[in-house]
Amino acid sequence: MKRVKLVVAYDGTNYRGWQVQPNGVTIEGELNAALTDLLGEEIRVDGASRTDSGVHSMGNVAIFDTDTRMPAEKISFALNQRLPADIVVQESCEVESGWHPRHCESTKTYEYRILNRMFPLPTRRLDTYFYHYPLDAERMRAAAGLLEGTHDFKSFCSIHTGAKTTVRTIYTCDVSRKDDIITIRISGNGFLYNMVRIIAGTLIPIGAGQMEPEEMIRILEARDRAAAGPTAPAQGLTMMGILFEKNQ
Repeated sequence: MKRVKLVVAYDGTNYRGWQVQPNGVTIEGELNAALTDLLGEEIRVDGASRTDSGVHSMGNVAIFDTDTRMPAEKISFALNQRLPADIVVQESCEVESGWHPRHCESTKTYEYRILNRMFPLPTRRLDTYFYHYPLDAERMRAAAGLLEGTHDFKSFCSIHTGAKTTVRTIYTCDVSRKDDIITIRISGNGFLYNMVRIIAGTLIPIGAGQMEPEEMIRILEARDRAAAGPTAPAQGLTMMGILFEKNQ
């Protein structure tokens, strides 16, 4: 028996999120079916991040155990022949039998992208959130920087969370603009349910001039979901990748 790690990129548009659901197609379900078919044994993957319906990824991580004699690094090539075009395994490799992506220290990075222009672009409708009122990226950047550090992020967490603690550490939170795309890029040691989308939904009215950047401090200190902005739509969010301390 060996443990294999997968780095998985996907367009989440047509899926009900990562985790297997009783009434919808999911990323995890597609991986399980393709691996079971490829290896001739029942496979169940376990992911590092259970992204929501419509959320994308450039590098989510999953593991599974197998008895196959196929070299771990070759599994990605064979697996991609069985997966739909909107799910592609970027890498497969063998890891220690006890290694698990959710049980070791790591840095996760997300990007939330906003298409900020007068009219939408059909080619960006699936990976950005269209917002036609003008946004000031500098105001958004000033507010985003106030989130860096270790804080109680209860204001930026869905009320449906099952987390034991709402304290998280954000290493960097930046906002940049290139042409009509505003990108919120955030890295941290972990994220609460809908946390990045709520942060994006709070930065947008700040960029629109409806709140001052300094309001972010009050929102953090309130520890109340009602104090923050709305949850921004899923399609603008992409998990960029996970960096593990032991480089697994």
